[in-house]
Amino acid sequence: QVQLVESGGGLVQAGDSMRLSCAASGRTFSRYAMGWFRQYPGQEREWIAAISGSGADTWYADSAKGRFTISRDNANNQVDLLMTSLKPEDTAEYYCAASAGIVPTWPRAVGYWGKGILVTVSS
Repeated sequence: QVQLVESGGGLVQAGDSMRLSCAASGRTFSRYAMGWFRQYPGQEREWIAAISGSGADTWYADSAKGRFTISRDNANNQVDLLMTSLKPEDTAEYYCAASAGIVPTWPRAVGYWGKGILVTVSS
């Protein structure tokens, strides 16, 4: 069982940066590949980025490449998403995700979800 809690969201201006963090419970954090998704109102969750259990491998959706960076600290059970050059279209609810045995790059691959955190980017 893994519990995930996101933090770091809020309101920023276009062009600003923001770091989202996800704190995970449990002693076996490194066994889980982690990911970040976002969801617009009325739409399905959209994958943004993922990272392997060791942190050696990362994957990004096209919308995130070059602007977002995913990282993890296995000693502290935390995964971060650094978002730079934010745009109004990045406004969404952001979710932390964990999966054992598969990289969480689509919603059905996710074993555990955080409750989500709102990011609002003003123009």
